[in-house]
Formats: sequence, C-alpha cells, structure tokens
Amino acid sequence: MTHRTTSPFTRTRSDFRGLIGLGDFADSAEWAPIRAAQLSAAGRLAWIVFVVNLAGVALVTMLFRHDLPAAILLPWAGLAIGLSAAIAIRRMAGRNHSRITATAARLRESALEGLLLALFWVVPALGFVPQVDPLTGQTFWLVLAVQMMTAAFALSAVPLAAIAFIGVTGAAAAASLLLSAQDVLGGTMVFVTLLSLVASLERGRMMVRLRASEIALSERDETVSLLLGEFEEAEADWLWEIDAQRRVVRAGPRLARTFGLDPAAINGTSFLALLAGPTWESGNVAAGLRDLAEKLKRRDSFRDLLLPVYAQGQEFWWEISASPRFDENGQCIGFRGVGSDVTEARRSADKINRMARYDTLTGLPNRLLINETLAAAIAESEKWGGRAGFMMIDLDRFKAVNDTLGHPVGDRLLSRVSGRLKRIVGDTGMVGRLGGDEFAVVLPDAWDSARIDQLARTIIDALSRPYEVDQHTLYIGASVGIAIGPRDGRTAEMLIRSADLALYRSKDAGGGIFHAYEPQLHAAAEERRVLEIALRSALKNDQLHLLYQPVVDAGTGALKGFEALLRWTHPEFGVISPAKFVPLAEDARLIAPIGEWVLRTACNEAAKWKDDIRVAVNVSPEQLHSPNFVNMVAQTLAQSGLSADRLELEVTESVFLREGTGTVQVLDRLIDLGVRLSLDDFGTGYSPLGNLSRTRFSTIKIDRAFVQDAARNVREAVAIVRAVVALADSLGMATTAEGVESEEEHLMIQRLGCTRAQGYFFGRPLPVEEARGLATGDRASRAA
Repeated sequence: MTHRTTSPFTRTRSDFRGLIGLGDFADSAEWAPIRAAQLSAAGRLAWIVFVVNLAGVALVTMLFRHDLPAAILLPWAGLAIGLSAAIAIRRMAGRNHSRITATAARLRESALEGLLLALFWVVPALGFVPQVDPLTGQTFWLVLAVQMMTAAFALSAVPLAAIAFIGVTGAAAAASLLLSAQDVLGGTMVFVTLLSLVASLERGRMMVRLRASEIALSERDETVSLLLGEFEEAEADWLWEIDAQRRVVRAGPRLARTFGLDPAAINGTSFLALLAGPTWESGNVAAGLRDLAEKLKRRDSFRDLLLPVYAQGQEFWWEISASPRFDENGQCIGFRGVGSDVTEARRSADKINRMARYDTLTGLPNRLLINETLAAAIAESEKWGGRAGFMMIDLDRFKAVNDTLGHPVGDRLLSRVSGRLKRIVGDTGMVGRLGGDEFAVVLPDAWDSARIDQLARTIIDALSRPYEVDQHTLYIGASVGIAIGPRDGRTAEMLIRSADLALYRSKDAGGGIFHAYEPQLHAAAEERRVLEIALRSALKNDQLHLLYQPVVDAGTGALKGFEALLRWTHPEFGVISPAKFVPLAEDARLIAPIGEWVLRTACNEAAKWKDDIRVAVNVSPEQLHSPNFVNMVAQTLAQSGLSADRLELEVTESVFLREGTGTVQVLDRLIDLGVRLSLDDFGTGYSPLGNLSRTRFSTIKIDRAFVQDAARNVREAVAIVRAVVALADSLGMATTAEGVESEEEHLMIQRLGCTRAQGYFFGRPLPVEEARGLATGDRASRAA
C-alpha cells in the first residue's frame, strides 16, 4: 500500500489555465476534484443568478414598457427568464453528480451558459437604450452593473462563465455609452467591467485554494488513519499514558497482552513496577529502568530508551519514547508515549555481537574479544595495583598435520586443543583463539609468577599428549610466551607484543618450552627488523656473494665439485651469519629472488670450470613450491651454457611436508631436465623414507652431527651412518658426509663406505677466484 504525503495541488492550485479549465494539464487527475468543487459551488449559487436575472428582467420590462412595443419587450423578457431558469435548473441538478470528480469539458461548458446570458443583456444595451430617454438609460446601466457584480460573485466558481458574461455585457455597455458620447459613463462601465472580472477571478482562485487545502487535509487524515490501522494490525508497537504519580492511565491492547492482563486491569497500576516485574520487590532493577525513572522524575522527553521487561516468566526488550504533558497552568500531569517490542532485534544483535567476538570453529573468544578483555584486565590491575597476565600459545608441528591430512582434520584437532585449554585454565582466566594455530590466555590475577609458570608447563604437557582424530593418532606440541602487565606493557597492544616476542624466543629455541618476556627481546626484535630492512636492499646493492666449498671423493680425495654457499657482508654490520639472515629471508619472503640470484651466479661460474666438476646449490622449500621454479632452472642452464648433469640441487626433508603443493612432481620435472638432486641433512628431520623411493635422488648428505659422533665411536651415530650408506647403496644413490674436519673422521667415513666428503679437512669455503683455480686445474694437485 502506498500513501500520499504531499498535496498534488501544490504546483497547480494557482495556475490560471487550470483555474478556468484550459491548458495541457486541465484534464489531469490532480484537477478532477478541484473541478468538481467548482461546479458544485456554482450549482449552490445558481439560484442567486436566477433571482437576480429575474429581478433585472422585471426592472428592464418596467423601465421600457412605455418606450418599446410589447411585441419586442415581452418576447425578450420571456426568453431571458426561460434561459436563466434552464441554466439554474441544470446547474443545481448537476452539482450532485460532480461532488468527487468532474471533467474539464464540463467546466468549459459553463462559458457557453455565460455567453448566452450575456447575449440576452446585450440586446437591451445596444437595441433598447438608444430609443429611451437618458434617465431611463442610466437606470438600465445601473441594473446591468448589478448583474455584472452578481455574476462576479455567483459565477466566480466557474471563472470561464463569469468571464464570458462580464466581458461580453461590459464590452457591449461600454461601446453603447461611448458611441452615444457619454464618455464618463463609458469609462465608468469599463472600470466596473474590469473590477468585476478581477473580483471574480480572485474569488475563484481563493475558492480553489480553499478546496485544495481541504482535499490535502482529507488525504492527510486518510493517510494517518491508514497508518494507525496498519499500526494496530501489526501489533508491533503500543501506546501508553501515565499520570503525575506514574500510574497507568491508558494502556494499549499490546501492552496488556504482554503481561497477560485485561487493559482495564492495568489502569491505575505503577508503570515502573509493571515493567520491572519480579525485580521490583528485590530492588535489583535493570539500568535501563533506572534511567526511565530518572527521566520521569526530571520530566524530560526521551526517545528509544532500551530496557528489559519481565512478564509471564519471559524477558522482553522494549524501546520506549515519551513526552511530558502539562495542564493550562503549566503543571505536569503525566507522560504520553509509545513502546516498541525489539526483542527479536535484540536477539539478532546479540547473535551478531557473538559472531563478531567468538571464533566459529572452537567457540572461543576471538582476537577482538581477547583484546577487549585484556584491556579491561590491565585497567583493573592498574586501578587496584595488581597484575594482569597474558599467554600466547603456538602449536608445534600443527602445520604438518594440516598439510598431510588436510584442513578438516586440522580443524577437528584445533577443537580438541581448545577443549583441553579450557579445562586446564578453568575459571582462572579466559582462553581465546587468535587465529590459525595460535591461542591466548588472559589472566586477570597474575601476582604469583610461580603459578603462572606452572600453568604454562601444564599447558605444554597437556597439549603435547597424543590426539585421536578420525582414526589418526596425532602428536603435536606447544610453545608459550608470557607477559605480565603493567611491567611488560601498560596497554593490551604492548602486552600482546611482549608475549609474542617471548613466544618467538620459545619457537626459536626449538619449541615445546615457555619463556617469559625480557627487555632484551625488544632489542633482538629491533635488530631483526633492521636486518630485514637491510636484507631487502642487499641484493640490489651487491652485498651478497658466494663462497665455494670443495666436495671430494671420499676414497681418493679427488675434487668432484663445489657447494655454493651464500654470504652477506653489510657495510655497517659487517659479515652476517647465514644462520641469522637465511631464516629471516624465508620469513620475509625474500628467499625466492635471493635463491634465483644464487642459482644464476653459481651456474654462470660453474660453466667456466672443467666439464667433470659439478656445482651444488641449496634450494629452499618456498622455491620448490613456486610454479615457475622449473622454468627458471631450465632458463638459467640455457643462458649459462652449463650442462644439466653438472648442477646438483640440494633440498631438505621439510619439502615433503607440503605434499599437496606437488613437491614430488616438481622434483621429477627437475630430474627430467637432467639436474641431479641431493637430500640434505638426512635423518635430522622427519625421516620420509617413503619419499626416497618415490623421488630419484642422486645423493644423500649425512649431517655433520652424525659424522662427528661416529668419529667418537658413539654407537647410535655409527649405526645411523652405516644404515644411511646401506640404504643409499640399495637405491643406487651416492652418500656425502658433511663436516669432515680431521684425518680420523676421514678414515671413519671411508670405512663406513661414504662416497663423497666435504669439510674443513678438504678445504674451507673459497672465494670465487680460488675455487675457479681449483676447478680449472691450475691447483688440482693441491686438491688431491
């Protein structure tokens, strides 16, 4: 349903063409009720026109009875009276058919009626007056003036008829007077004519405006009635009224039904007690109700005041608005207002609020609510001189579960972790999920440091126990970072930052432990930030270079190749250890461009060596997961001219943790190019023995820790080296022992059957010029 809110006559009510029934929009629906009002008014005044015309005809007949023959005068009088009567009857009968709407054609028909009446009065003005004496003529002009003024009043509702009658009769009278040299009377008649026309049009305009206002008010009343009807039918809101003592004077049916009472029974009861329900007696009323009582006390108007209402064992949420009422003496006699039931909207808002502050997977508070709770805990601790604690928990080895078993299993594992955390922490704090595999614990009371440390140990031990998920037995761990406020931060952001630094230290130490924040961690973090900024420009500023460590035959000591080792020398910080900047490059996603530079540089250099000398280049997992890596390797070999079988790419066991990315397929494509693959640091990571059979590695590199322990006759190390050599032999792979630094270690790897060796015993990493000298044969004897 639609409702008109503004009058359709605002634009047209004063338009002259619409007033007289002419113009392009005269037949528009907007003017239809106005035209009906015009014709109806003309019908009501038709008897006046008839009476005045009848009196005028009688007077003229009496005036001219001695000067004109009856054969002329009486027919004129009879026709004039008959015409006036016919027009009056037609007007009076037609008004009942035009109350609501009328066409512009009917309005224009009135011009013909006015014209016919005028023509009957033109006859005596032009034909009778010249034949009588001046005194009789002057009397006639007076009668005609009365006719014109009557028409200006009675025909103003239909201006076109008034114009026709007044204009024609006035013009005829003025012409007759001016032709008979009665200039003064002629001028007077012109003035009377114009005055009558103006008066008629103005009165017609006022009538139209008045009717337009009445129609607008009627439409407004109709709209209000419709809205009130819809309002009552919808039962969404209700009206209420109270007296100065806050007793209900009038209550709508909606209000009564809510409380299960008859509307008459509510009248006279306390409005506040009615809304408070069972909380009224205990005095434990809601804050919104207290606000309402205060506003009623101060006699203030209010809008959309939200308050809970208890009725029939249920809780409702209402919004009420009201204004005070005053008597003629300015005394407040109560309030009158409206109430709305917003219970469903409130529930929806609560649901949205929960979704915004709780994690959908685990049901734990999310980062937003954690921040709010931590901020409140810090503020409370500062107020009372206490301490607030914050733990940041990161799961160890969770990524391997996600990558190998899929996200659905990972999600169910996170739910199990959240359950264990809630049971451990209990009522001592709030457990939340920051995102991914990161959780947090907010501890409002963190006075006892020993208790906090014990809680961290309990969390690590509990989360490290095995999980049974979808018939999989899963083992993960946890690392924890702890910060205490206000010592480690006076805001939630600062405390979270401090706990994050402590967690980073725990992860950097291998995981499975906890660390509390220490001020020097900020210094380490700042150093890391500065190094990352410097590393981003190191490649462009030519600060990176390669060293080449010889790889020899374990039996003869003959040079077989070099391993390219990346080094960084900063003009301000000096030589920076690869153990520091390589992990930084991986975290900052700089390893791909740096790794490409290393590969191109090493291949360009190796192309200058003897054809039987190979170059080994370390490749990070991030490079292998790039879709363009194989194409980049092929392009590098083509541009450098290096034979593919002289390039050996070294990968670590961690590349197999993301099988979904197609690592094995990438390795197979590299082998198809003719490139050799070497599995670095075998046995120190995840022992993917199945992957050895699926991927055609050419070499397995034995970590230096096993080599050194085996040289000291550590039984476990000797067994591992012997097993690796046997496994490589069975798969047709070579073995390279890393970190050989003494003759004793060299002899040991020979006995155990290693194929190749590298380490300080055979040569330290060499600058490019020295390595080139060895590789081209200029210093081959020294290598032997």
